Amino acid sequence: MFLEGAYKKIERRKTRTVTVGNVLIGSSHPIAVQSMTNTLTTDVQATLSQINKCYEAGADIMRVSIPDKESSEALKTIVKNSPVPIIADIHFHYKRGIEAVKAGAACTRINPGNIGTKERAMEVVKVAKDYGSSIRIGVNVGSLEEEILKKYHSPCPEALVESALNTAKILEDLDFFNFKISVKASDVILMVKSYQMLANKCDYPLHLGVTEAGPFNSGVVKSSIGLGSLLMNGIGDTVRISLSAPPEEEIPVCWNVLKSLELRTRGVNIVSCPSCARQQFDVIKVVSEVENATSHISKPLRISMLGCVVNGLGEALESDIGVTGAGSGNHLIYIKGKQELKVNSSDLSKTIINLANKLALEK
Repeated sequence: MFLEGAYKKIERRKTRTVTVGNVLIGSSHPIAVQSMTNTLTTDVQATLSQINKCYEAGADIMRVSIPDKESSEALKTIVKNSPVPIIADIHFHYKRGIEAVKAGAACTRINPGNIGTKERAMEVVKVAKDYGSSIRIGVNVGSLEEEILKKYHSPCPEALVESALNTAKILEDLDFFNFKISVKASDVILMVKSYQMLANKCDYPLHLGVTEAGPFNSGVVKSSIGLGSLLMNGIGDTVRISLSAPPEEEIPVCWNVLKSLELRTRGVNIVSCPSCARQQFDVIKVVSEVENATSHISKPLRISMLGCVVNGLGEALESDIGVTGAGSGNHLIYIKGKQELKVNSSDLSKTIINLANKLALEK
């Protein structure tokens, strides 16, 4: 990519390292992007198809629900054929966690509010140690332990953090430290304050998410605010955008958040104006065509498309491909900061797309 990083890098909170299969989680490693399947786990082909779509979109890790023994059995085939490590999502029955680890799950997500007694958690930990699998302590505002709710009367940051650290203490007492933590809430402010508090009380990696964020448009806004405010302050080691939408649609949103903060780079980053009366080509149409035609590119590329010369030249000089209006139906195209072409409006989209594909093939 032509643009060389941000003028000020975000300093991430220092954490220990946790393994999820071959993916390393923690401040010394890239922030991992993940999602969760919504197919029946027993439908192995449908589940693998969804995992592969998410992988192609940029997922590093996938979570799969294990509600029953049949799902544990199906997990064996899923793990064997998945292109990414699988996290088993366990809520109500600790035996599903044991079965999932034995089936090859790289990590098991346990919910302190639902998993049951300390003794049951200990059994899950034992098999995780034996099989080299990690654990995520997944606290959720909607399923806090009864005694925690009685103590605090309602969900609050103190309640979520206490629930998480109580379970962490159980794992630590068993000499098990290969775990990460999440304290999710659907309320953005509650979620942010909970993670901030937890980050000050431990050095375990944190998985970020606004749980039950809602439909695509409002969910993207809520999640971007919540995750973005934490990531800007160095908090967060894995991320998920939880939307009422196909899982593969969550992945690009995660990447857009990380790319906007220059925490990771992947694919085409489009800089474009909202368009106005000064535009010298149909910005909205061209941007849409280029975005759709370059969505398959994983190599980091910055493409700026501005309809006039007011800001167009400055952005073009800092882009891999830059476009600015030049008048009389013609437009200047810059490649890596140098003016290279003058193109007519009718050929603009096609030219940009061809250049992007060509740059994507370069080492």
